[in-house]
Amino acid sequence: MQKRFVSLWFPYLLTDWTTIQKPELKDKPLVLVAPKHNRLTVTAASALAEAQGIGPGTTAADAKAVIPGLDVLNEVPGTAARLLKRAGEWCIRYSPAVACDLPDGLIIDASGCAHLWGGEKAYLHTILRAFKEKGFYVRGAIADTAGAAWAVSRFGKNGQVVPPGEQAHALLTFPPAALRLESEILERLQKLGFYSIQKFLGIPRTALRRRFGEPLLLRLDQALGQRDEALQLLQPVEPYQERLPFLEPIRTAPAIEQAILKLLEMLCLRLQKEGKGLRSAVLKGFRIDGKTLSLSIGTNRPSAQVSHLFKLFELKIPQIEPALGIELFTLEAPKVEDLSTEQEALWASKECGLEHTALAELLDRIANKLGSEAIKRYLPQERYWPEQSIRTAKSLTEKSASSWRTGKRRPSLLLPQPERIEVSALLPDNPPMLFIYKGKRHVVKKADDAERIEREWWHDQGQHRDYYIVEDEEGCRYWLFRSGHYDGQQSQWYIHGFFA
Repeated sequence: MQKRFVSLWFPYLLTDWTTIQKPELKDKPLVLVAPKHNRLTVTAASALAEAQGIGPGTTAADAKAVIPGLDVLNEVPGTAARLLKRAGEWCIRYSPAVACDLPDGLIIDASGCAHLWGGEKAYLHTILRAFKEKGFYVRGAIADTAGAAWAVSRFGKNGQVVPPGEQAHALLTFPPAALRLESEILERLQKLGFYSIQKFLGIPRTALRRRFGEPLLLRLDQALGQRDEALQLLQPVEPYQERLPFLEPIRTAPAIEQAILKLLEMLCLRLQKEGKGLRSAVLKGFRIDGKTLSLSIGTNRPSAQVSHLFKLFELKIPQIEPALGIELFTLEAPKVEDLSTEQEALWASKECGLEHTALAELLDRIANKLGSEAIKRYLPQERYWPEQSIRTAKSLTEKSASSWRTGKRRPSLLLPQPERIEVSALLPDNPPMLFIYKGKRHVVKKADDAERIEREWWHDQGQHRDYYIVEDEEGCRYWLFRSGHYDGQQSQWYIHGFFA
């Protein structure tokens, strides 16, 4: 396979990152400084500051004299390395082989990757556009070698793709600095009048070695592809991902089902070996027209059962539009958890509690068909007000520190917030004789004694509530309360729930 490399150069990496964090500095000249030889020296300058003659190495005092309104911030050591590592890990979506090129670049081994984006030019422009949308100014190039791509990205046309085997021709007019040489060698070349690479490219190697040493020949050979260059590739945490390419694009539903089943078998086998189960999974299909399809599922409990997970994807297969065909499927589990080992029962039990796998699988199918928001589980919490005494559970297995209160009757349907009603009642503390709710008049036939619920004084100040369970002439039962004591004026009454 023909080797191809992408070089990305971020000339304003630190200042771009600063303006992303502080948008108010975007249209202002900006420099970052650090102490050097007992004085503050510019280490990074924005494009606006550079256009006015300020660059790395300028003292902060001189920079302020040239640009009176200059914004000067302190550089945080190690920021460039951290940013490049994060950018490199993000670029792994374009290639599995990415290396940081300190202090301001990335090298991507793009061999065999560009066709997924419609060719090398579209591949490179996709990467450049993605970083531009994030707020970074970036230059890039593609060539047969990392050295040639590095040179073209910095001294050639932005977005240039050097044809295979043409790296020597592309380097001819570039200065010697395009070979990543040390400053001493560059000074020696300039003194002898070698202002471009073509000036010394034809000189015998023995003469170049005698005059400039082995480093010049090494960099020249690496750029021309005559010697391999070892890259220190980023090693991110290996994701739970499986890939399934196809020799011929697939289009039919049975073929897609078989592909998903194969991916699930490979992924679940790995999860089972590690004692893990997935909580979410993302299926991506890469079509030959360059578009990417995506489906996702979620589970209430960690699962590594192929049959169950396939049923969840099976509900969404009709959403896949293969068009001219899908040439690659990937299945990734971004969220995994430890899989608890369950004891096998000697005989079948009719009980089906929260720990039962069948219940979790049923909820998974419902959630993936109707949406996760359609299912909620509630737990008790230590609060007085009824609407605050419950909370939504984060998972099917989450436990509560308190237990449900069963000493008092509570409505089967509790309103999120009490609603005002008009009430006629014998004073002072009798239950209501009738009430009007949403324009309908209800005559109370039966009523229980009042249940007083106090307000939590350590949270806020206010009135207590006196709750009544009442039944109207139609046999419907309601949960009403009066707020506070009767004070001789019209009391405030509310409806808070309905009994079955």
